[in-house]
Amino acid sequence: MKKIIQLLLVLFAVSLISAQEFEISTLRIGPYKMFMKNDEADKLGTKLKQTDYELKNVIKYNGETILIGTSADYDDKGKENGKIIIQALSTKSKKFKTKSGIGVGSTKDEVINAYKNYPSYSAYPSYDDKGKIQKNTSNFVLNDLDAGTTLNFTLVNNIVTEMLIFINEGC
Repeated sequence: MKKIIQLLLVLFAVSLISAQEFEISTLRIGPYKMFMKNDEADKLGTKLKQTDYELKNVIKYNGETILIGTSADYDDKGKENGKIIIQALSTKSKKFKTKSGIGVGSTKDEVINAYKNYPSYSAYPSYDDKGKIQKNTSNFVLNDLDAGTTLNFTLVNNIVTEMLIFINEGC
């Protein structure tokens, strides 16, 4: 009996750890966090390059792709301190899920049902480079007012195709 309980505890711990590996929230994708500095990313074996907010750092994490946008970091006096800081994260991987189970492949109805009681969210159509509304593409955005970030679900034909975390600039 004692061995069965120990085995169950080990299985439970392993399932929690593996679930966290592919978790996405308004602040993170897997181990990569918004506002993480390059020295923390170095500990994960990731060398980040400054991209001026563009998602140009392509990272492979447990076989899945994460795109990372960075910028220069500044000290308390507004001077660059020689470090780089994560300012945006994105993935199209089906493995990453929110605690509510939403991820790439989820339907628009599943997203709405999961977050209809979230304190601050918005939904809006996507626009092409010429400013025209794209009829089959939309966005559902969770606004994390405490963290100052957003989690954007891009939907194509009412299916989540990408999840993007970025700084909420209040627009």
